[in-house]
Amino acid sequence: MAETTELAAERAREQANTGTDAVPEAQRFDEASLDRWMKANVAGYAGPLEVRKFKGGQSNPTYQLITPARKYVLRRKPPGKLLPSAHAVDREYRVITALYPTGFPVAKTYGLCTDDAVVGTWFYIMDNVEGRILWDQSLPQYDPAERNGIFRAKIKTLADLHNTDYVKIGLEDFGKPGNYMGRQVDRWTKQYKASETEHIPEMEKLIEWLPKTLPAQERTSIVHGDYRLDNMVIHPTEARVIAVLDWELSTLGEPLADFTYMLMNWVNGAISHIPDLKAHGIPTLEETVELYCELTGRSGVPDLNWYYAYNTFRLAGILQGIVGRVRDGTANSPHAAQQADRVIGLAQASWRFAQKAGAPA
Repeated sequence: MAETTELAAERAREQANTGTDAVPEAQRFDEASLDRWMKANVAGYAGPLEVRKFKGGQSNPTYQLITPARKYVLRRKPPGKLLPSAHAVDREYRVITALYPTGFPVAKTYGLCTDDAVVGTWFYIMDNVEGRILWDQSLPQYDPAERNGIFRAKIKTLADLHNTDYVKIGLEDFGKPGNYMGRQVDRWTKQYKASETEHIPEMEKLIEWLPKTLPAQERTSIVHGDYRLDNMVIHPTEARVIAVLDWELSTLGEPLADFTYMLMNWVNGAISHIPDLKAHGIPTLEETVELYCELTGRSGVPDLNWYYAYNTFRLAGILQGIVGRVRDGTANSPHAAQQADRVIGLAQASWRFAQKAGAPA
């Protein structure tokens, strides 16, 4: 009975976040203007054009563009007041465009528009990749062998990204060299402060402790910044990633930040509550670390508790940004207001990891 309930909850969540709706009034734009731009800038485009809004997501509004011949995806900056450096659709477009010819699984891009006059904000157009987006990372709807295949594909795809020669594909200036963790801590501190709506003691302690305890950076790679199962499209029938989505936070940086962010699922995410991962079919945390190290030529992964503290702190900063957008009236999701309580819980969890990493009691 419990398994049936879990599966029903999974289906309900996927239904709430998968597919498209009519475009809400607040996020509508001049479709005739977009149609003219597409005719002038997207090879092979031909209308008539129907615009739908993808469900889910709280950052860059994402639309499905339907034409008689094919479907496209439009990602745009949200309208209204935005935080500095946030919603960089031009950076998303650049990294996806650079990765596509290498065979790394991303959607094909068709064009970037930096003229606000077309739809009101910057946007880019890419292919609509059809497949599975899996919202519940415990994968209750699959058998153990299928779960194992999907997770191994997820781990391998991240390793492939970190192994990509970013200089060879023209991304040598996609991020600043060195001190990635220091710059990230500074970035999320500033974003948190810019969106702050209440005083959280643990956040203040983290803001002081994290910059003083930065781990040494040994490697630089393209980092995705939000690498999780529901930010990728899985092949309809095979255990294979066919598109990684949502590159808004991508840059050049410490690949371990990406990898340990993914590991958070084992620590306090959906799969951390599964009593026997081996029987469930999902690689254990230790097996995941071993596979990633094997694929990337590492002997091990140090400073896990520091990275757990950082990743939880960063997520608190991201969610506080959503809460700030509720305050400012620019939130993209109707569920954004529910994030405020999560920020406090994340701050407290982050400080517990920090104490395990040596922070004072």
